[in-house]
Amino acid sequence: MFVRFVIAHRHPDTGVETGIFEGAKRLPKIGRLPDWDEVRLDELMSWFLENLPLPERVARSRKPNGHHAAVSWFKQSATQHISMARELAAILESHDIATTMLTIDRPGYVVYEDEFQVLAEPFRNEHPKS
Repeated sequence: MFVRFVIAHRHPDTGVETGIFEGAKRLPKIGRLPDWDEVRLDELMSWFLENLPLPERVARSRKPNGHHAAVSWFKQSATQHISMARELAAILESHDIATTMLTIDRPGYVVYEDEFQVLAEPFRNEHPKS
């Protein structure tokens, strides 16, 4: 099983739900956050930068202008990452950005994989369960 946290917004080109890391970028636009949320948000984002590898590929196509619709999913075994993502989702929720945890058994065509995550282009007829 794979886990993904999303906000209530879909990418205009792909129709895929936007992930919580993009959701976190929306927080400063809402208004000034309380100091404790700003500090914890910075700590969480720094933790992910240090502990979640950046994918080498984000699409099946190797063409420079190819379709880039890969979606990032945590592996079920990445329990610490999932725990930190839940905390990030809680901060978003506390500032009126609705989040959902999705699970799926088959994320799609895998284009990148490491010990904690996969990036996959979704299969056309499969949708994750919230």
